[in-house]
Amino acid sequence: MRAGVALDDRSAGLWITECGSELVLVGGNTDAGSRLVAGMNGSSAPSAVSANHPAGPDPTNEPAAQSSVHPSPQTSARISIQADTEVDVVVIGAGQAGLSSAYFLRRAGFEPGTGFVVLDGDSGPGGAWQHRWPTLRFGAAHRLYPLPGFPLGPVDGDLPASAVVAEYYGDFERYYDLPIQRPVRVTAVRPGEHDRLSVMTTSGTWSTRAVVNASGTWSKPFWPAYPGGASFRGRQLHTVEYQRPQEFAGRHVVVVGGGNSAVQLLAEISTWTTTTWVSRREPVWNVGPFDESAGREAIARVEQRVLAGLPPESVVSVTGLGVTPAIAAAADRGVMVRLPMFERITPTGVKWADDSFVQADVILWCTGFRAALDHLKPMRLREAGGGIRMQGTKVLADPRIHLVGYGPSASTIGANRAGRFAARELSTLLRPKVTATK
Repeated sequence: MRAGVALDDRSAGLWITECGSELVLVGGNTDAGSRLVAGMNGSSAPSAVSANHPAGPDPTNEPAAQSSVHPSPQTSARISIQADTEVDVVVIGAGQAGLSSAYFLRRAGFEPGTGFVVLDGDSGPGGAWQHRWPTLRFGAAHRLYPLPGFPLGPVDGDLPASAVVAEYYGDFERYYDLPIQRPVRVTAVRPGEHDRLSVMTTSGTWSTRAVVNASGTWSKPFWPAYPGGASFRGRQLHTVEYQRPQEFAGRHVVVVGGGNSAVQLLAEISTWTTTTWVSRREPVWNVGPFDESAGREAIARVEQRVLAGLPPESVVSVTGLGVTPAIAAAADRGVMVRLPMFERITPTGVKWADDSFVQADVILWCTGFRAALDHLKPMRLREAGGGIRMQGTKVLADPRIHLVGYGPSASTIGANRAGRFAARELSTLLRPKVTATK
């Protein structure tokens, strides 16, 4: 089976939403949004959206290259590269951003194995998608944008998203015979000898002329600290640990967060048990279509911050939240009633400043992620404002380092474009001897 997406003609528009900390282009459902707004009229509770959006049209896809350009999966051999090898470019991560970068590096003339290598900390293909909870079905997930030169085909929407995407990414890796080494976890990138960079890993050290960092966010969940957290006698978990709603049956669950994962899991869990929803900010949702122009404007806002050396804004603060039928249905059941953030955690629940109290057996922290960039600390790339100043994907403090899937390129569609940009910039910087494939 070839994994993929069958476009859904129910979509009423486009918007950009989040997956972890990714911006993702998805289809909108204005009918559901209007119903949720109508249901909330006269209520103090705002609404929110999950990632359950129908797929929208493909506004810009990298066209498939001619078959003569690429190796045939029947004739190519997998490449094994030993650590302590010198290469031109090390790509860190094999999610959408890393795979797109590898594809464009190869097309730019970098030879697999000697010109570039991809280091992936996971044991198999799929990027962060392979870790998504089993109940997330592909047909209900946010839209996956196709990898470059590898169109998506139809797929059974009832299959787990984790399995579908892992298969699709694996097919891509094999078809283009990408030099992916796994499991190899990068621990640090440091200045090396002779103007090179040393990429230190759990499997040795690679010496490279440049780095494309595509490490994403899934490996760095954000857990906010609240007074009394250690005293809680129930269970606390983050989105990354969530598996299925049945495990919470008979327990009262407090869901914390104002993003898509929070409202998606809130809606799902509420079909099995009682819930309370709290968030730091009052969610703002978008009930109309979010078109390409609005999408570009949202990305431009993120880009302005990284150009200024500031950390990227949260996705929801840029785009707002959309509405799906699943969220509208949850609102009809009275589930989407948001409370402000509690002040402290007690052994048996959560308490607000006015002494109001909610008993809890479980606290589910859907509080997002941070960019997994700790391994780049030795390169001292951050500005005084806490962010990394960039031009496109290039880090201005060190043009040998490109961040793909960070800031304005933190999306499946953005990753494709960013991978192309990084490969072009590094081709110019490093001037590989092999003529780039047209």
